[in-house]
Amino acid sequence: MGLAIPNNRIINIGVFLATVTTIGIALYLEHVMLFSPCGLCITQRVFFILCGLVCLASAIHNPTADGQKIYAFAAAAMCIFGSYFAGRQIWLQHLPEDLVPACGPGFTYIRDNFPFMQLLDFLLVGDGNCAEVQFRFLGIFSIAEMSMIAFIGLFSVCLYTAFRKQLAD
Repeated sequence: MGLAIPNNRIINIGVFLATVTTIGIALYLEHVMLFSPCGLCITQRVFFILCGLVCLASAIHNPTADGQKIYAFAAAAMCIFGSYFAGRQIWLQHLPEDLVPACGPGFTYIRDNFPFMQLLDFLLVGDGNCAEVQFRFLGIFSIAEMSMIAFIGLFSVCLYTAFRKQLAD
């Protein structure tokens, strides 16, 4: 007897639960450890949530193979977008100190006092706050680096669900 491979519905529920766990960790870091998220952190959270919601919708809908591919590619796209912002933050964190952009005000202040386009710039480009490493998992990986690892893992699972029927045939 070989190892049973779960169906796409179970895999999608697993991806959804992984994204819920990821957001739970982010909220723990923010509200318990009191780390203030930068704009790029917030943007990455949005893409984790979107990936999870696409996979939850797929699990609930349980589409045909073609529909599953559409859901899987949509979830994979969310991982690509999220990994772009994680990559930008990692890049900012590794810049020499004299090249790090200036720090700006926090998200809440910008949301309450600036026009939407400046808020969007804060969320998509980041600032010097995004270059600060507040915590390292296992003393090695920054939060942004762990985010990138998570996006790569989720992307891989999404591609697997997109192509598994073709590969099995």
